[in-house]
Amino acid sequence: MKILKTPRLVVRRLVLEDAPFILELVNDPAWLHYIGDKNVHSLQDARDYIRKGPLDMYARLGFGLYMVTLKTGIRIGLCGLIKRDGLEHVDLGFALHERYRGRGYAREAAAAVLEYGRNKLGLKRILAITAPDNQRSIQLLQNIGFVYEQNLTLPGQSNASKLFTHMQ
Repeated sequence: MKILKTPRLVVRRLVLEDAPFILELVNDPAWLHYIGDKNVHSLQDARDYIRKGPLDMYARLGFGLYMVTLKTGIRIGLCGLIKRDGLEHVDLGFALHERYRGRGYAREAAAAVLEYGRNKLGLKRILAITAPDNQRSIQLLQNIGFVYEQNLTLPGQSNASKLFTHMQ
């Protein structure tokens, strides 16, 4: 189910058939470094990740993490709105496969999802978190209007994250 389109991208709900791409993405060295190991090591693990994460969140909240594709249908990453334990408000998350970084796709997807959260979902405050050393994500967030608020450690994590906020 398509959520939105940008000049170069389609943002849609994940489906179980996305499992091979998810398996590759969540085991990318940058994902493991900046986001962490999600214990997804097989196609079944990837299907479970989709089922217990995005699909469950769509059913409960009507939004979640979405697949980002080129208009040709090629999967390039994830971007969406997530309700995490330990955060009062919804946060914007994104990750692109290494083959598609550095081309402005993450910014394009994140800006569009932010606008979708504001205009379609009526969210007044949207958060974002990132690893303190993830300079590319920090720069992207600041470029689309997020402001650094504080460092915090989320439940179940041992390392602090930088928390950013975007107010309407």
